[in-house]
Amino acid sequence: METESEPYVRLATLRQLHQVMADMNTARSLADTLQTVADGVVTGLGYELACVNLVRGDGDLVVAAFSGNPAAEALITGRVGSRDSWDRRLAMGENWGDLVFIPHTEGWVLDDDDVPQWYTDGPAPRFEDEWHPSDRLFAPMYAPGGSSAELLGVLSVDRPRNGRRPGAWGREALQVYAFQAAIAISNARLRANMQRALVRLEREQQALRASEESFRQAFEYAPSGMAIAEMGGDQHGRILRTNDALCRLLGRPASAMRRYSFSDLVHPEDIGTLLRTSAEGGRAELRLARRDGGYVWVSLRNSVVADAADGPRFLLTHVEDIEERKRRELHLAHRASHDSLTGLPNSAELRARLAARLCRRPQSAYPGEPDSLDAAYGHPAYDAADAAHGFDFASVPQSYDAYDHHVHTIAPEGDRDDGAKGLAVLFCDLDGFKSINDRFGHNAGDAVLIEVARRLSNGVRDGDTVARLGGDEFVILADGLGRADAQDLAVRLRNEIIQPIRAEGRAVRVGASFGIGWAHCGMTADEVLKSADERMYVEKRSRPKQHRRAG
Repeated sequence: METESEPYVRLATLRQLHQVMADMNTARSLADTLQTVADGVVTGLGYELACVNLVRGDGDLVVAAFSGNPAAEALITGRVGSRDSWDRRLAMGENWGDLVFIPHTEGWVLDDDDVPQWYTDGPAPRFEDEWHPSDRLFAPMYAPGGSSAELLGVLSVDRPRNGRRPGAWGREALQVYAFQAAIAISNARLRANMQRALVRLEREQQALRASEESFRQAFEYAPSGMAIAEMGGDQHGRILRTNDALCRLLGRPASAMRRYSFSDLVHPEDIGTLLRTSAEGGRAELRLARRDGGYVWVSLRNSVVADAADGPRFLLTHVEDIEERKRRELHLAHRASHDSLTGLPNSAELRARLAARLCRRPQSAYPGEPDSLDAAYGHPAYDAADAAHGFDFASVPQSYDAYDHHVHTIAPEGDRDDGAKGLAVLFCDLDGFKSINDRFGHNAGDAVLIEVARRLSNGVRDGDTVARLGGDEFVILADGLGRADAQDLAVRLRNEIIQPIRAEGRAVRVGASFGIGWAHCGMTADEVLKSADERMYVEKRSRPKQHRRAG
């Protein structure tokens, strides 16, 4: 860039300068803006090193960003120079327009001040305009507007790539860049202030009569979704105003959003959560409908903005997109509760589902326990039975609740099918699976397990559970079955399993042994599984060894 004379500046150079200015105005935070300013000097203005010294609240300047040399960046980033030392630097040297150049012949007097600086090696200049390693060039950045210029910071640059002091074009380019950098830093500070104002407004539930202009800017330029909705009356929840971020999130224009309330947009399963949140001025995670028919997970937080005279007036709603986090949470939850090979519920999930159906006591575990809610309220037969048996209520465990509405899980009685229905637990162990692993390898074994899992899942009803307990053991939970139903189910599943399975380019076959246990209240999940496991081994031993496999 520095070799170009002003009338012949290349269009590519101007594009490059325009791009770095655009980049620093699109950074998301103040820290990103400061770093982009430093990087732009290196990538767009032809210097090897650049440092942004930012004015702090106490007036001193801190090294807020550095670009061009990681070692120098680690050395001075975060260090502070006093305002007096900086004022002395900016007052001495040569004024190149708004720039300050301190040649190496004068800079030695600054070696002992407290301004953080780096040192570069190099030979002495060989000609008049050659850059010396100890030359210093500063570009002060002042806040735009106002009657008096407020210093925001100082941009320090070093080591032009062409080795020469910048000419007229280079000086003007750096001066313009510093001016635009000051605007970008001011805007970044404004955005940071607006975001802090939003958080403060939500936490303190400030009144609507706070500065309308400040509120408008904070609302309109918030990086996440914001909405104002009516509170109370026939139009409770109707959306009055939205910002661009919320419209983009839901794919709906602002004019269309005003035709809805949040209850119109929320997923039907989340409507209760929304109503509780609206009433309490709290927060919730729920799904909102997009224009394309899909739903997006959001974190919704309501602040009740009240009027001193008339009470609550409206809800200020903050909507944050959490779709990616929810997707990760669901994925992790699925991985924790499901087998990684077959995709079936794993042992922990199986025990959890089984335990959820069982309480610690069987039905009618206590003498005189009522069979209905009416019986609990002084039914004569109930009271007489208690008296006749001399039943002592003090002996009942504290967890016992005579009015508990839990539906007890029971099992069919005896070996014959008496018509009773219960929760059947089918324990399945594959026969001949080990020989497949030994002969054809674990890949073939995995293929068999995956196919068996598929056949078991296809062979049960919706609502039944097929789980992999581990190795070649599977468990099926099937509710509402009688003894004959459970036996028929085991036969059907065995017939499905013994069909040839394609694994590693060959057809293999395994057999299956089933044990049928019955779950009922008073048993633990482990006791139920142990019972089914024992019955499976009885069934396995009852068949000749040569008949245990399908072939």
